[in-house]
Amino acid sequence: MNFDQVNVPRKLVPANYLQLGLEAQRSKQRSFKELVEKRKLPENGWADEQIEELVYQLSALDSNNFPHKVGLGEREARIACRLVARRHYNFGHGIGRSGDLLEAQPKAAGSTLLARLTNALILDLMRAIGVPSCAGCFLVPMCTGMTITLCLQSLRKRRPGAKYVLWSRIDQKSCFKAITAAGLEPVVIPCQIQGESLHTNISSFRDTIKALGVENILCLYTTTSCFAPRNSDDIYEVSKLSQEWDLPHLVNNAYGLQSVDIVRQLERAHRVGRIDYFVQSSDKNLLVPVGGAIVASFNESLLHDVASTYAGRASGSQSLDVFMTLLSLGLNGYQSLIKQRNDNFIYLRENLKKFAQSRGEVVIDSRSNSISLAITLGTIAADRMESITQLGSMLHQRGVSGTRVVVPGQIKTIDGHEFLDFGSHRSDLKVPYLTVASALGVTRIEIDKFFDIFGKCWHQLGQKKESKTILTDKELH
Repeated sequence: MNFDQVNVPRKLVPANYLQLGLEAQRSKQRSFKELVEKRKLPENGWADEQIEELVYQLSALDSNNFPHKVGLGEREARIACRLVARRHYNFGHGIGRSGDLLEAQPKAAGSTLLARLTNALILDLMRAIGVPSCAGCFLVPMCTGMTITLCLQSLRKRRPGAKYVLWSRIDQKSCFKAITAAGLEPVVIPCQIQGESLHTNISSFRDTIKALGVENILCLYTTTSCFAPRNSDDIYEVSKLSQEWDLPHLVNNAYGLQSVDIVRQLERAHRVGRIDYFVQSSDKNLLVPVGGAIVASFNESLLHDVASTYAGRASGSQSLDVFMTLLSLGLNGYQSLIKQRNDNFIYLRENLKKFAQSRGEVVIDSRSNSISLAITLGTIAADRMESITQLGSMLHQRGVSGTRVVVPGQIKTIDGHEFLDFGSHRSDLKVPYLTVASALGVTRIEIDKFFDIFGKCWHQLGQKKESKTILTDKELH
C-alpha cells in the first residue's frame, strides 16, 4: 500500500510517528523507481526484504494474481501446490510468447517487466566489468550447450547452404553436441601443442576454410573458458580471420565473465575483428541454480534472430533467480567476487607449484588460462595407471569435487565422432594430470582444505606403491 495516498486519521497513529515510517517507505520506492527508469544495476546490493517487496509488486501485475480474474484459457498460470507458488513468488506465465523470447505477454505485464529488467541489469553488468561495446544480451532458460545450438540454428537461417562448423577442439561433450543437435557437421580443428599446453591452431583454421570453401561453412566456433592445460582460444586472431573471410564467429564463453583477462579479450577481439555471439552460463558466472545461459552480441539485431528461433514460451524461473541475485550483490558486490576469485587463483597456483615441486611434478604452463590449472601425475603413474584413477576417487570420497583426473588412452565416441585421449583436448597424451580451478565463489578455506586432503591422498598412494614394491622384491628372492 502507498500510504502517501491515504488520509490516515491521527486517532490511528500520531502524524510525526507516521512521517518516519513514510520516509522509509519513500526511500524504497525511490530505489524501485530508479531501477525501472534507469535499468542500471545498483552500486550496492539490496536487503532481502527490499528485493522480495519489489518481486511481489511485479508478480501482482500478472493476470493470475488479479483479485477479479476469470480465466477461461488453456493456460492461466494456475499453480496447484502452494509451496511451488511461494517458491516462484506467484509468477506462473513464464517469459516471451510462443516463438519469441523477447516479446511481451498480454497476460503477464509483471513477468515481462521482470525479464526485461533482468536482461538490462545483465547488460549493465557486462559493460561495467569490461565489455563496454556489448550492444545487447538476454537470458535463455536453457543450458549453455542448448543455447549454443539455438545460436547455430539462427545462423543457419542466414546461411542455409552452409553445413560445416569449424570447431577448435575442447573435450567437453556439450560443446560438441551443440553442433550435432543443430543438424550440422562439425569439423574438428586440433589444438597446437607447445610444451604440454594447448593453443589455438590459427593456420589450421585458415587452411580448412580454403579447403572447404567459405560458402559451405556456417561459422567458426571457439571457446574461452576451459580445463587446463588447454588455453583460452585466441579469439583475437580468430575474430580477424572471421572478418577477413566474412564468416560468423560464435564464442563459447561458458564461465568467462568471471575472468578479467577473458572479458578484455572479448572486447579487444570485437574491435579488430568479428564476433557474432558469445554465450555464457548463468550458474557459473552469476552463482544461481543450473538452467540458464546468456546470449550476448556486439550487434543488437542479431539477438532477435536467436530470440525468434526459440520454440514455445519459456520458463521465467531463471530470470527471477538472476534478477534477485544481481540486486542482492549490486555492482560492487559482483566486482568484489571477481577480485576475490582472481586473488584465489594466484594463491591456488603458487601453492600448487610448491606442492608439485616437492613431489617431482610440475604445474603445466598454460598462462592463457586464468581459471583452471593442471598438475602432472607422472610419479604416481610410474608403475601402474590405476593409481591415477584411484586418486580421483579418493579425492571425491573425501568431499573434493570439481577436480578432473585425465589419463592417456581414453577413447570417447560422441554422435559417431571418435576422440582419442578424450579429456585431454588432444590425441597423443603422454603424461597423466589432474586439473583444479579457482572459480567464482571459491574461498581460501576451501583451497587450504583441498591441499590438506590432496597431500594425505598422495601420501597414502605412495605408501601403497612402496609396499607393492617391497612385496615384489620378496617374490623375486
